[in-house]
Amino acid sequence: MIVLWIIINQSDCLSRNKSIIMKSKLLVLVFLATGMLFAQENQSEKQVKDSIKRKEILLDEVKITSKKKFIKVDSDKTTIAVKDNAMLNSGSSLEAVKKLPGVITSPTGSITLNGKGVAIYIDNAPSSLSGNDLQNYLNSLPANAIEKVELIYNPGAAYDANASGSIINIVTTSKRMKGINASFNINYNFNKYQKPSPQILLNGKEKNLSWQTMVGYNYIDGENRTKTDQTFTAFDPNKKLNQENFSQTTDRNFYARFGTNYRLSQRSNLLFNYNVTLSNDRNTFDAKTLGDNINYFNEGITKNKSGNHELSLQYKTKLDTIGRTFDVVAYTNLFERNPITNSNARDFISNTTFFNNGNGAFDLQNQYLKYDFVVPFEKYKFSISTGGKFNVLKVENTGNYFVNSPIVNTINFDYSETNLAFYAEARKKIKKFNLTAGLRFEDFNVERISSTVADKIKFRNTNIFPNLSAMYEVNDNINMTASYSKKIRQPDYNQMDPNNGSVFDQYNTSQGNFFLNPTFFDNYEFKVTAFQFVNLGTNYTRSKDNSLFVFGADANATEPISNQTAQQFEEFNTFSAYASFPIPLDYIFKGKEEFNKRMNDLDNMNYVFLNINYIKSDIKGYVFPYSNKAIWNYAAQAQIILPWKIKNSMTYFILPSGNWEIYKITKPIQQFDISFNRDFMDKKLKIGLHCFDVFNSNEINALIAGQNLETNFGQKRDTRTFRLSLTYNFGNLKIDKENTDIQVEKKQAGGGLVK
Repeated sequence: MIVLWIIINQSDCLSRNKSIIMKSKLLVLVFLATGMLFAQENQSEKQVKDSIKRKEILLDEVKITSKKKFIKVDSDKTTIAVKDNAMLNSGSSLEAVKKLPGVITSPTGSITLNGKGVAIYIDNAPSSLSGNDLQNYLNSLPANAIEKVELIYNPGAAYDANASGSIINIVTTSKRMKGINASFNINYNFNKYQKPSPQILLNGKEKNLSWQTMVGYNYIDGENRTKTDQTFTAFDPNKKLNQENFSQTTDRNFYARFGTNYRLSQRSNLLFNYNVTLSNDRNTFDAKTLGDNINYFNEGITKNKSGNHELSLQYKTKLDTIGRTFDVVAYTNLFERNPITNSNARDFISNTTFFNNGNGAFDLQNQYLKYDFVVPFEKYKFSISTGGKFNVLKVENTGNYFVNSPIVNTINFDYSETNLAFYAEARKKIKKFNLTAGLRFEDFNVERISSTVADKIKFRNTNIFPNLSAMYEVNDNINMTASYSKKIRQPDYNQMDPNNGSVFDQYNTSQGNFFLNPTFFDNYEFKVTAFQFVNLGTNYTRSKDNSLFVFGADANATEPISNQTAQQFEEFNTFSAYASFPIPLDYIFKGKEEFNKRMNDLDNMNYVFLNINYIKSDIKGYVFPYSNKAIWNYAAQAQIILPWKIKNSMTYFILPSGNWEIYKITKPIQQFDISFNRDFMDKKLKIGLHCFDVFNSNEINALIAGQNLETNFGQKRDTRTFRLSLTYNFGNLKIDKENTDIQVEKKQAGGGLVK
């Protein structure tokens, strides 16, 4: 059921005293809240003790079914199972996300969903990272750690307003079973380089305590070739540069994820999670630049050590038997990286040598405390939810640069943001209509300081963000939904930071835009869902001050030097239409009777799942140097059940020529993957053989028009990879009905059903 949409890409714990103090305050607050609620609950339990003695009134916590559903389409989101899907679960989380229906990666590496900007959530928590840091983190998280992914098209007031237009929520494995259980997994990648990536997963349950531990190591080598032909239009006559860069990357990271879930009572749980990723990456490169009277060569190495630590403490409870729930979460994210670059260059025209060395220290701290409260009124088919959140984000980056001199040039960048938010959202069912209305209040206080500018930038941004939706149930299998939401996107730190985040030389620079404003979005959507598999819809997004990465050049420069930075566009509008639906091969080739047998067991069904997207952008006040042609995306995934219980999965996508935002794709981008999987030993042993980009055809060719500069950009990664995956499960594989989980999940996005 999953469709492949991959276009392109892209350790130590922090120990600052202030971060420890902040974390301690948050944890104290949540423990106080937990204690008060627990005390109230113990008192109330005596009053309801008799009403829960009967077995049939106990919480229905686990539903066991033998029918797997890899995809489920709801009015407000699409949920895709990952762990048991052989095409998705053998690689990284980033690889899995890029294969989801409607997910497209732009030429700059950002991820979109059906043409709209997207925020990445992990276990319902928005990721603190952005840019390459976020992509590296998703590359370090194995896909077989994911239980499911939720594609939330138009999120409601319960989600942060800082979500652009849609959300991809990655839900990691949380199933705990009685006793001790384990799973060992190893991926072995074959390309020019051959490296293993092992992993072990342990989980179990004893009385009221369940726990899970995942430990693994990734070792991935790769190559990347880029080529740019640039025309500098500020010169008379124009000047041209032809540049080529070849790099070899080695990504090594150790990850561990620890989680516990303690049942305090029949209606309350206390959950604690700690996740850590320690990386040690290396990138060697050599580049050459040719032009009028220019013959320049640059080579070097970049080493980058990073550490990411996440801690969360959650208390959740059902306050009574009528469905009122309360949820409190304290969260801390500490991230650091220390890149070191050493490069040497030679100008063969002047026979001169240069060096360009640097090192940096990047620290990020993100902490928040949030609560959610849900009150249903089943008699009136009405419910209301409310909550609040206080968030503190701090980023510090110091870059030291040595360019042809032992004298250091230091650039400091500091960013701090506090955000106080409250929301209320109501849902009402009237006959066949499900109505949702919500308001979210957000107050941002932002400060930016940099040694490259004289004055501190400080602003306060207070706004109300509404959301409205209406869903009409045509019948039991078909729904129609219309929705509207207003959102904001604060500039990412990687867009603002003046420190260089990549290798640069005499003719290439890269820096952030310190003066970016927040982007505001108005999102409109209409969609039809049918039979939990079919999606048809359109959306229109109107944005103000949208930020995009562009190549530009200084009109007063005496040398042709290109600069990659973020530029804002006053009004940026996007219209998109999409369709996703299956073609049941069993019905075509085996007849209706056999199709009906397999209809509810997609794991053993032959099918092709198609996804089609149409996207067109309109930028007010921006003159395209080429025609503004809409872009189409086509993708298909097929599952074929072969003899000897071998399951064959194939995916193919193609992105024809057209305009993506301000970038013109000049050559179709396409990829074909194939996978064979087989279970042994009563499904305890799973073996898979995979080949990604069989014809080695995935490459980028695009035109990018910037100020005083026209760039023809090309990129080819070694995307053709062979992989052997092996998973062995041992222990108790049957779910225990006394699971410690208590489900307090609510419909957080617009259009949800009220039952």
